[in-house]
Formats: sequence, C-alpha cells, structure tokens
Amino acid sequence: MHSALWAHLRKDLRIEWRAKDAMQSMLFYALLVVVLFSLAFDPTRETSRQYAGGVMCVAVLFAAVQALNQAWSRELRGNVLDAQRMSPAPASALYLAKVLANFIFVLIVEAVLTPVFVIFYNLHPMGDGWLFFAILPLGSWALVANGVFFAALSLRARSRELLLPLVLFPIFIPALLAMVLAATDVLTGESDPGLWVKMLAGYDIIFTVLSVLLFETVLHAE
Repeated sequence: MHSALWAHLRKDLRIEWRAKDAMQSMLFYALLVVVLFSLAFDPTRETSRQYAGGVMCVAVLFAAVQALNQAWSRELRGNVLDAQRMSPAPASALYLAKVLANFIFVLIVEAVLTPVFVIFYNLHPMGDGWLFFAILPLGSWALVANGVFFAALSLRARSRELLLPLVLFPIFIPALLAMVLAATDVLTGESDPGLWVKMLAGYDIIFTVLSVLLFETVLHAE
C-alpha cells in the first residue's frame, strides 16, 4: 500500500515538475479571478474584509478545477490506466496518490496567491490570522478529494471537462460555505470560526473515507 502510494505520487510530481501543465493553468486562472474582482469592487480596507474570503475561495476553486480536469489525462494515454487496473496494488493507493499530488499543487498556488491577494485587497486580518493555515488546507483537501474521485468517475464521458464541475460543485457547496464563512470570520474578527473549521475537518474525513472505499469500483467499472 505505502510503496504503491509513494510510487504513484513520485511519478505524478515528477511529470508535473517537467511539464508544469497543471501549475501554469492554475496560477493563470487564480490570478485572473483575483485581479478581475479587485477591479470590479473597490478594495478598501473597510469593505474588502466582507467579501475577500469568498473571492479567494472561488479563485482556489476555479484554479483547482483546471488541474482536476487533467488529473487522469496522462493515464488515458498509452493505456496506462488499463495497466493500473491489472496491477496488484490496491486502487486506494492510486486514488490517494492523485489526491496528494493535486493537493500539493493547490497549496503551491495558494502560497503564491495569498501575498498577491493581501496586496490587491489591502487586507489585515482582525481575527487569528494563523487559522488560515487550517482553513485553506482543509478546504483544499475537500475540493481535491472529491475532484479526483469525480474526475475518475467521468473519465468515460465525452464532455468530461464540462461534466466534472456540474457534479463537483453541488457536492462541494457545504465545504465551500464553511471555508468562506471561516475565512470571513478571521478577516473581520466578528465571530469565532472554530465551528466552520470543525465542519471542514468532518467533511474531509467523511468524503475521503467514502471515496477510498468506492474508488476500486469506479476504477474497474466498464
């Protein structure tokens, strides 16, 4: 299990390091959303805290979808996915490796995006700013864990690039709301975001466990 997981993870990270397809598209879309919203709204210090958390979460969401649409594209080339179906390694190792690889990509984008976001929106959190180190990873994991699963589920669809957002977004709405409200509470300092952080953690556990249990069926489905 562990050796297969790390083998798949190293392979995905090595390929992305060489090609940089996912990272470039993610950074482009994330920065585009931040810049456009900063032009659409007046990013004054008083008003920006009310909607800045939602803008950043939406930027991460659209950026991650770009990578998730490509998550299984390399496996489709050369019948690699068929070889992985016949491998004795557990299907959960392949799923978790994909989730970890895309989770790392999203974290890198967030690390680049956050200082740009702070500068454009002139943000100074009124609450505990360190909570962003819990909110963003938990929300990102919820997005990636579901996204990798549904991207695999839609592999055989003709318009899988369109199908993935249609399936993923409704499932992700509870986590997105918790992520936005927690970020807004940190920025405004009006209330404690602890409840939303716990909700994100519970969401991650439930959907990760369900995806791991169901992924073998999805992988071997005809």
